[in-house]
Amino acid sequence: MMKKNVLTLLSGFLLTATAATAQTVIVPDAPQVNAKGYVLMDYHSGKVIASSNENEHLAPASLTKIMTSYVIGQELNNGRLALDDKVTVSRNAWARNFPGSSLMFIEVGEKIAISDLYRGLVIQSGNDASVALAEHVAGSESAFVQLMNNWAQQLGMTNTLFTNPHGLDSDGKHTTPLDMAKLSQALIRDVPDQYALYSERSFEWAGITQYNRNKLLWDNSLNVDGIKTGYTGEAGFSLVTSATEDDMRLITVVMGTPSEQARMDESRRLLQYGFRFFDTSKQLTEGETLQSARVWQGELDYVSAGVDKDVYITLPAVQMNRMTMSYDIDSPLTAPIAKGEQIGTVTWQAGDEIVEQRPLIALEAVERGGLVKRLMDSVRQFFDSLKARILG
Repeated sequence: MMKKNVLTLLSGFLLTATAATAQTVIVPDAPQVNAKGYVLMDYHSGKVIASSNENEHLAPASLTKIMTSYVIGQELNNGRLALDDKVTVSRNAWARNFPGSSLMFIEVGEKIAISDLYRGLVIQSGNDASVALAEHVAGSESAFVQLMNNWAQQLGMTNTLFTNPHGLDSDGKHTTPLDMAKLSQALIRDVPDQYALYSERSFEWAGITQYNRNKLLWDNSLNVDGIKTGYTGEAGFSLVTSATEDDMRLITVVMGTPSEQARMDESRRLLQYGFRFFDTSKQLTEGETLQSARVWQGELDYVSAGVDKDVYITLPAVQMNRMTMSYDIDSPLTAPIAKGEQIGTVTWQAGDEIVEQRPLIALEAVERGGLVKRLMDSVRQFFDSLKARILG
């Protein structure tokens, strides 16, 4: 038997239910994008707002360096690296090994701080910096690539395989627009201090000032703070971008456009579309009590119920006005109940459409009560059941 409790939420600043119901949901199709594949994703909810060929295997080019920087960021988080650690540049990482490509211009035998190499990786897109960091962290490029692919699996990037830390053409490597969006979401979430470097517009090394290739950082119509460009003859021109507007953050991935200008234009149009026609609302906070649920035969009579992580929902703006939330709590709940155990379901609907469902969990443990408590609860349950049958 399920006991259903329904709450109607009018999201914060939104209109009244009567006016919202009367609105017609009109959302234009996403713009046509001149790319081999693309994704427009909301950062907080992970909702893919628009996409094409999102699971197509494509060459990542220098988008590979997003994973390289993510791995370095995790090593810094775990205390295995420090920003002031010095890296000795090997002959393998020498800038002269990568003629005609993006470089930091490091020389063999130089001792360079991780903080500088990281900027050379992120801002200058240095292939030489990528190799120097990879060798320092893992001992060799190949060992570092194993770390990259292990992290890709942990992040659910099931259609990605890296073969080097820089993204220059090599056999076997591939990724997808959706996997790149997942990686970018993880980069912003998991290594925020390192992600902040993606908004820096220039970096000087060896007397050479180089400017960030993500030209949308200079676009006054958008608040862009990252992320990364990529190009090889095989891959075409690609760009991963993130921008914010109020509390909303969007991520775009466009891969395989025909020119630098095209990757910028297509990314801008996707971001403008997302911010114009969609909203993201935080619905529940991890650990917040949504409801106290009755528990039988336990040391406690009630257990706090909530969700195990923050819940964000992305919808067309006019649909957000019509959203309701309901929750079902399993009944009867009988002790023992473990902390984190699912005891029901939370559902969000816009009109008749279910837009999200999450497990409702116990936020605390409830141990089994003593003999007297269990007997008393059994009697109460009997009379409650009898009363329910009599009253129909």
